[in-house]
Amino acid sequence: MLVAVPPIILFRGPMNFDEAIVAHSTWKRKLREYLAKPDQSLKVSEVGANNKCKLGQWIAGEGREYASLPEFTKLNSEHTRFHKAAADLVRRADNGESVLHEVGIDGTGEFLKTTTHVIAAIAALKQKVQGGDGGKSGK
Repeated sequence: MLVAVPPIILFRGPMNFDEAIVAHSTWKRKLREYLAKPDQSLKVSEVGANNKCKLGQWIAGEGREYASLPEFTKLNSEHTRFHKAAADLVRRADNGESVLHEVGIDGTGEFLKTTTHVIAAIAALKQKVQGGDGGKSGK
């Protein structure tokens, strides 16, 4: 039996799991642009907050319906780690350190690890929700 999957609602309409990956990737691109030319327009405290971006707002809001799933817990944890790593890069860039290489394809730092883990966590949650009853058996 196929189960309809509710859309993820953010700002101006529904966002599905694939769009969550796109939103995360868009935020990463914004960060890369900033790190290339730090201009103090990003604040470490805001970058480090895991509830300011679209994905974070979904996790803290509509996504809570999946809070009982281990995949959701993993996504929340990895997303928080991602923001901590991003804030560290912004702080270091603001202090004059060259960190752009850490967000490139050949980078090996915490930022690239966490961004890969966030995308994998979104995919795992999508699989769990769309591949079954979303963990809501018995309801």
